[in-house]
Amino acid sequence: MLRTPLVLTAATALVVAASPAHAAAPGDVRNPGFEAGITGWSESGSRAASFVEAGGYTGSSQLTHYADTAYRVTTSQPVTGLRRGTYTLSLRVRSGGNQPSAYVGLNSCGSAEERAAIPRTGNEWVRLAVTVKVTGGRCTIVLHSDAAAGQYTNFDDIAFGPSDSAPGTPLAITGADVSHVTKNEDHGAVYRTAAGQRRDPFPLLAANGVNFIRLKVWVNPADGYNDKDDVLAQARRAKAAGQQLLIDFHYSDAWADPGKQNKPAAWAALSFADLKQAVYDHTFEVLHDLRAQGTPAAMAQVGNEINGGLLWPDGRWDNWDGLAALLTAGSTAVTAASPGTKVVLHLAEGGNNGGHRWWFDQATARNVPFDVIAVSHYVYWHGSLGALQANLLDLAGRYGKPVMVAETAYGFTTAENDHETNIFTAALAETGGYPATPRGQSDALRDILTVVAGVPNALGVFYWEPTWTAAEGAGWDPADPASGDGWENQALFDYSGRALPALSVFKRF
Repeated sequence: MLRTPLVLTAATALVVAASPAHAAAPGDVRNPGFEAGITGWSESGSRAASFVEAGGYTGSSQLTHYADTAYRVTTSQPVTGLRRGTYTLSLRVRSGGNQPSAYVGLNSCGSAEERAAIPRTGNEWVRLAVTVKVTGGRCTIVLHSDAAAGQYTNFDDIAFGPSDSAPGTPLAITGADVSHVTKNEDHGAVYRTAAGQRRDPFPLLAANGVNFIRLKVWVNPADGYNDKDDVLAQARRAKAAGQQLLIDFHYSDAWADPGKQNKPAAWAALSFADLKQAVYDHTFEVLHDLRAQGTPAAMAQVGNEINGGLLWPDGRWDNWDGLAALLTAGSTAVTAASPGTKVVLHLAEGGNNGGHRWWFDQATARNVPFDVIAVSHYVYWHGSLGALQANLLDLAGRYGKPVMVAETAYGFTTAENDHETNIFTAALAETGGYPATPRGQSDALRDILTVVAGVPNALGVFYWEPTWTAAEGAGWDPADPASGDGWENQALFDYSGRALPALSVFKRF
């Protein structure tokens, strides 16, 4: 690992003897790994802030943008001799993030410019990808930094070639989990555009690029929300807004997550055979009824954040045969009730590659049927976006399945808006690395979308509960009407109900 970039200066730049440029073939990127210094590349702006030095993702060199004063610099290279068609730029970057503007892009290609913002990656390298339609025989690769003093980006392994991807559409899913919205609205919550006009949240989300809705299902919740009937009603609203569905089975009467996987009260005394049947019947009934009303689920999670298993103790992590049998019952029910619905297995801790490998090795060894791997990733809990991407790349390759992020979020403030202590605090903002401001929230969401878009075979990202604003009586505990909302400072609506800038980020993907 290269020394910390915060001590980099232009004086550390790798000195490369002048040499004649090689004769590039049509479509070639010259000097893609910067092993020949800056040969083949042009620079504009604060040229001293762009230099080649030892390091890199592969090879022995990398391009660095850095200065100890504010700077703006662009490194670029035209690629010529191109046939008409779609092309993708891929490269590795590493950055401290939070620059006013930093991106990689493709322009002068005969079509609209395409860009990917450079994310905050931690010390890990991440893969970025940008796709464009080329119509004029040439295209220019652009590496741009508009940065404050001490902010940096490293670049390496530039590749450019024909692509099957569509320009400007790196992710199939830009989703949101709005499971709490019915309860919130019933207790007075309203949702407004950034300009203040009141809107139904489903079409408002859709207008801002949210094309998938995730809904959790509880078996018999004390307050009557998030049961089958609530899910059916929300599914109709999502369809009217043109959105597809991911159904998230918790197999509980309340929250199920890595710290608790409690059985529904009605299932507590069942034998294991009857428990498997209950999983099958509940899963089948919900998905069958969704399909029957014309709102079939595109995907269904068999369990929520099941690192430690589900329906404890029968399906706990230390009883993998039992866990596999329960997962198989749920998966089989999904296919039987709704043949077009993809089965999703969902774990928390999106950067935990060792834990996830162990878990999916156990599942695949027991032939648990599934179609998609999903993870939760909150950067303030689960590690850097570099760690997330490395895990997704490995899981997609190792198991041959599409991958996605089923939950993420970030705070726009640390101020409280009700009596319930907020989960996201100043300490977590420091850990997450983005300021607890509307801009910080927007950058955090943009960066995770960008990083996931750089993973081949990645489907997309869901933001968790963007509509869970504070409304008295609409608290987190279905059995306690006095409970409050610890999530309102991570919603995508401010404390007056207006859409925050982060909501519009989805439209860029």
